[in-house]
Amino acid sequence: MSGYKRMRRQHQKQLIALENRLKAEMDEHKLRLQKEAETQASNTYIELERLAKKQAAQMEKELKAWAVEEKRIQQQILVQQKKELTTFLETQKKQYRLCRERMKEEMNEDPSTPKEEKQERLSRQKETVQRSQAQEEAQFLHQQRLVYDRSCRALKRRSLIKKHELEQEQIREELNKKKSQKEMEQALMIRHDGSTQDLERRHLDSLQRLRMELIRLQHQTELENQEEYNHRRQRELHRKHALEQRQQPRNLKALEMQIKKQFQDTCKVQNKQYKALRNHQLEVSPKSDHKSLLKSLKEEQTRKLATLATQYEQSISEMMASQSLRLDSEQEAECQALQRQLQQEMELLDAYQSKTKAQAEAQHEREVQKLEQKASLRRAHLEQKIEEELASLQKERTEKIKHLFERQERELETFDMESARLGFGSLASFDFPKEDDR
Repeated sequence: MSGYKRMRRQHQKQLIALENRLKAEMDEHKLRLQKEAETQASNTYIELERLAKKQAAQMEKELKAWAVEEKRIQQQILVQQKKELTTFLETQKKQYRLCRERMKEEMNEDPSTPKEEKQERLSRQKETVQRSQAQEEAQFLHQQRLVYDRSCRALKRRSLIKKHELEQEQIREELNKKKSQKEMEQALMIRHDGSTQDLERRHLDSLQRLRMELIRLQHQTELENQEEYNHRRQRELHRKHALEQRQQPRNLKALEMQIKKQFQDTCKVQNKQYKALRNHQLEVSPKSDHKSLLKSLKEEQTRKLATLATQYEQSISEMMASQSLRLDSEQEAECQALQRQLQQEMELLDAYQSKTKAQAEAQHEREVQKLEQKASLRRAHLEQKIEEELASLQKERTEKIKHLFERQERELETFDMESARLGFGSLASFDFPKEDDR
């Protein structure tokens, strides 16, 4: 039994050692998953920071490029206006010369007019033409200035629209990046959950296999101990029967001596009765009959003693036979009783082991179901979390785009209102010189 208890303690130590090893492996697994998730989150943060810096640099670069483009177009407009002004001034000069020539011809056609009057009239007409041309030039310059200012304003509006378009593109890029990063994070969470489920199943399978192996070894040991106990009981009974067989002659000798003593006592009683009868008969019988009477009494005594001797021998024989038969029947009954007892104990052991094994299998089935329920519940929570995160991300996307569009609409509306206040009117369909027109 001490060996059996030692085996049970060893089995408990094995189970505890396995559970500790599996727990350490699970802790290491969770720590590894946590580090991987933290690395993923760190990479996501770094990627978003890198994207933000890239977009800021892109915006700064585009703003500079748009400023350069504005200056180029403004310079191009100034050059074009300068050409137009030169052409306008040349046209005015031509018109002035033609007008002066025409006035001279008109004066030359009237020779009666004095020269001083002609000079005065020519001077007045020159002043009128020059004043008119000066007004036209001023009006032309004013118109050019209005066109230039309106072009500059339209350029700023176009730059604002380009900025808005770039902001929309950048926010979509940012939101798409966040979505892809979130999808990668969620895929990692699903993969982690799957690997955790696989590890939990392997751990439970290892623990259950060891438990069933230890139960098998325990049952095998119990069966071997029971068989050894049965053999020992049978050997003890056989030794007892063998000892009884060896001790039987002594017992029979004692019984035989007891019967012999009873026979001797009976013979003494017979002798006493014979002597008493003989004396009595001799006293009451005639002396002449004494001889025949003594002979008759002697024969009767001899016959009775012979009968007693025969009974003695028969009693000895019957006693010998009955004692041997009784011993054999008692030993056979003991053997059968022992066999029944050992069979019952073996059946009880088998029933106990079957019950223990069935309980272990039922426990294992419950553990598997519990693990599956735990995994299913954890996966449901994970899927719900993923859905909530996606919904939150979509809400954030909608709100950010909405706020951006509202801000941009306000900025453009404010710009257009300022343009209208400055007298530029609508600038939405303003055309700029193309690259080839420079």
